[in-house]
Order: sequence, then C-alpha cells, then structure tokens
Amino acid sequence: MSGINNFFENYLKQDSFFRDKNVLLSSYMPENVIYREEQMSEAANILAPALRNEKPSNLFIYGKTGTGKTLSMKSIVNSMKEIAVKNNIALKPIYVNCKLKRVADTEYRLISQLIKSFGRDVPSTGLPTDEIYNIFYKLLDQEKQVILLILDEIDQLTKKIGDEVLYNLTRINAELKNSQICLIGISNNLIFAENLDPRVKSSLSEEDIIFPPYNALQIQEILRNRSNSAFNDGTVQTGVIEKCSAYAAREHGDVRRAIDLLRVAGEIAERSGSRQVEITHLDAAERKVESDKLISAAMNQPRQFKLVLFAIMLISPQKRQFFTGEIYEIYGTLCKKSNLNILTQRRVSDILAELDMLGIINAKIISKGRYGRTREINLSLEEGIIIKLKEMLEKELQL
Repeated sequence: MSGINNFFENYLKQDSFFRDKNVLLSSYMPENVIYREEQMSEAANILAPALRNEKPSNLFIYGKTGTGKTLSMKSIVNSMKEIAVKNNIALKPIYVNCKLKRVADTEYRLISQLIKSFGRDVPSTGLPTDEIYNIFYKLLDQEKQVILLILDEIDQLTKKIGDEVLYNLTRINAELKNSQICLIGISNNLIFAENLDPRVKSSLSEEDIIFPPYNALQIQEILRNRSNSAFNDGTVQTGVIEKCSAYAAREHGDVRRAIDLLRVAGEIAERSGSRQVEITHLDAAERKVESDKLISAAMNQPRQFKLVLFAIMLISPQKRQFFTGEIYEIYGTLCKKSNLNILTQRRVSDILAELDMLGIINAKIISKGRYGRTREINLSLEEGIIIKLKEMLEKELQL
C-alpha cells in the first residue's frame, strides 16, 4: 500500500496545470456568452413580458450541438430570476434535460419531475396519468406567477413519448386561474417542429430562434478565454488553441467538443509528466474523445442494433471484409440465444446503413448482377475501441 501512498504524496507536491478545471466543464456558466448577443437579445425580448406577470410566447431554440443554445438560455433565465427576486416578481423557471434517463422517458415521469420542482414528491409510478396532471395543476395555480418551462433536447422527449404531451402542456393555461406556463424548447433538430402533429403545432404557436454554428475564429476566441481562466500561465503550448478550434470547426462549429478536447489534452499532459499541454497531447485527446463518442453512440442504440454490431465483431477477427448475408446468419443465431424475434434481412441492411453513418463500419454496396446487390463490410474502428466495445456489448447482451 505504501507505493500507492507515495504516488498520492508526490501527486500533491506537483504543480497542477489547472488554475480552475471547472471552467472546462459543460456545467460552467461564463459571465458573458460571446458571439451570441444577437440571439440572446431576441430571446430576451420575447421572454421579457414574464417580468410583468404576462405569459410570453412559447419559444423554440434551434441549432446544432455545441452552438451555445443551453448556455444562452440559462444565462437569460438566471438574469430574469435575479431581476424577479430583486423586484418581488413571481417568476419560476424549471429546467428539464429530456435526454436524461428516467427523467422524461414517459409522460408520467416528466410530469412527476415537474411536480418535484415545486418541492412535492409523488411515486415514480403507479398513479393514473390524470391524477398526476391534477396534482401538477393545483401546484401551478397556488399563486399568481409565470412559469418558464425549459425543455432541453425537446426532440428526445417527443421521440420517446410522442407529441401529445406538448399539446397537454400548452392546453394547461386554459385550466389555470392564477398562473401561466410558457414553454421554451431547445432542439438540435432544425426541422423538429415541422414533424409535429398539426394540432400540436397550432397549440404551440411558438416563436423560433436559430443558433448558427461558430466559425474557427470565434471558437478560438472562446477557447482562449476559457484557457486563460482554466490553466496556469505558460502551460498551454502555442498552436494548441488554434489546432483545437480547427478540429471543432470541422465538426460543424461544436464549441462544447472543443472545450472537452482542451480539458482532456490537459489531463493527458499532466499524467504524462509533461511541462506543457502540447499538440501531441491534443492529438491523443482527439483520439480518446472520438472513441468515447463512437462507443457512446453504439451503446445508446436499441438491442437489435447491438446484436447486429456484435455479430460483425464476431466475424471481424477471422475476415477483413465480409457480406450482409454472413452477418445476418450470425445475427439470427444471436437472436435465438437471446429469445428475440429475428428482423428481416432488409431491416438488418437498414441497421448496417445506420452503423455506416455513425462511422462504426465501412459498408460499400456492390452489385452481383442478376443476383442483386449486397454490402461489403469492414469495421472502421481502432483495435483498442473494438476490444472495449466488444466487452461492453458482451456484458450488456449477456452473451
């Protein structure tokens, strides 16, 4: 045990690269959200009536991942909350991340989560949905107030439980005497509202704001600000910030990913005993973040999807390239072992196309003349990722 103790003692004696690592976490709220002034001003104009106890228009915020949507909305709502407290205005913001498991995967869970924000607990299952809505109505109407309900990743909510819940939430206002509820939806899917039921869409009658991707120079400026606060002086080599922003600009202007990369590069540099965060550490961070992203994308897929991927992983050590038919055969055997229905070969072909889109496999369609077409497939993952992913799938699928 003394070896471990020595390691920790020495670790404490070392100077850390980081002045404040929290600045590089996704939960960090900067004082100023730069390059989003125009969008924030527009949103503030729409939501301001809430401070006069009037219901603002429902608001939908669209933009790709890492374009500052959540950060901007939290900043606006925090500012409104401060003003409301100072001037004794009844304003209640409620923030829900719809992507989180067991928060918004059923209508019941979502409403019970909203009830919890009023300090009241309800059973996580068991009550009729009507009853849970009645409890929610009563809590809402206890006093005259405006509720700003922020549903982050709202497209995930409707994907899991349909859009009826949005209709129910917009209809609540007709039932309330004292309070009013304003919906603020945040979505990475730019055509989210177009896919809603027309009845739901008309009941929402929302205003939209689009957040465009950041360009490389804007990402550089954001990273430099964060880096100056997060790292001690002189610990980040010249060129690291520039290369990090170039990586992120290539990923459609995702600044969150750039900040993650910088943090991971700092951690890798510190562990390696280096004096500075160097370009090589950034390249290692890129590989690590990329592999984490691929593993997370694969593990968030449905069970049938995972079985197809596991079938590929069973074939790949024997063959560099293989065909849809070979995968389908092994997939069928795995389904029988798991007591699952076997999907049609057509559906498995669709799953292979999705795996190709995620960058997990390379699938080249080749023609076999009058025998139709097939996909020639090979895994496009590094050896380390394949081993880790195979272990995780084996454990989850219990094969």
